[in-house]
Amino acid sequence: MTPEQFKMAKAALGVSNPEVAEKTGLHRNTLNKLDKGEGKASTVQLVRLTLEAQGVQFLEAGQVSAGPGVAVKVAGLAG
Repeated sequence: MTPEQFKMAKAALGVSNPEVAEKTGLHRNTLNKLDKGEGKASTVQLVRLTLEAQGVQFLEAGQVSAGPGVAVKVAGLAG
């Protein structure tokens, strides 16, 4: 799970780091680190599984979603 995927998943669910912290049992500072791309693989996995349980589908490049959604094709917006 990339930092961008983490942020998009939270936005899609309408949740914040404190709410994700409550669901995972992690400290919100730990989740702030995930926003920056920092954190242990085990932490990323726990958060990813928690978000997936809430209905988020994480896609790798080239994967197709199981339903309607939004995906980022490139790293930034064209100016």
